[in-house]
Formats: sequence, structure tokens, C-alpha cells
Amino acid sequence: MSYSLLADTVLTLHVAVVAFVVGGLLLVIAGNLLQWRWVNARWFRLAHLGAILFVIAETWLGMVCPLTTLETWLRARAGAVGYGGGFIEYWLQRVLYYEAPWWVFAVGYSLFGLLAVATWLYFPPHARTRNDAPAEK
Repeated sequence: MSYSLLADTVLTLHVAVVAFVVGGLLLVIAGNLLQWRWVNARWFRLAHLGAILFVIAETWLGMVCPLTTLETWLRARAGAVGYGGGFIEYWLQRVLYYEAPWWVFAVGYSLFGLLAVATWLYFPPHARTRNDAPAEK
């Protein structure tokens, strides 16, 4: 497998993680309003909250996302200079990467995290037991 293809795979994974964090919060809110019980599954809510807390922590600590670091390293190994490669790389990067001072991201991620915590409190997760009946729509 080429380094370029591996870099594109990491970039795709990175976009999927972002989609999970953003889409997960939207699903929790919409799902609760539509009474979908599965959106309050403890494993889903813990994974979602953990993901956003990781993003907030790495931002406030001044760390670069490990997926960004890995992708950059793979692109360098592939001989790519910066960004400007293939179709997938071009469009996924345009969706994912923005330029702004670090504090803009720190504040934005923190506010998003507070919203995630608020949904945790307003729509608390539940632990399903063996005796629970399957959820209805």
C-alpha cells in the first residue's frame, strides 16, 4: 500500500471522527426529540463525550491532533509537499481544515463540549439491562 493511499485513509478516518462528534450531538438531540431510545445508549454517549473531551484537551494543551500528525508524516513519506494531491485528499481537507488563531478553536471546541455535557444532563444516557425490552420507535 502506498504512503499516499495510507494518508488518504487517515484523512478519511479523521473526517469520520469529526462527523461522529458533530453528527453524534445532532443525533442525541434529534433522537431524544423523536424518542429514539438508542441515542441514549451509554456506550454511544460515552464514546461521543470522550471524543469531544479529547479534542478539547488536546487543543487547550496546544497539541496537534495525532491523526493530523500521522497524515502529514505519511504524505511526507509519499513525497508530497503540503496539500494539493488527489481528489479525495483535496475535498476532505477543504471540509476538515480551517485557519484561525488557536484560541478560536479552543473556545469553539469548549462551547461545543459544554453543549455535549448539557445534553448529557438534559437527555441522560441509560444502561440497558438484559430485561429491557427492545426500544420502540
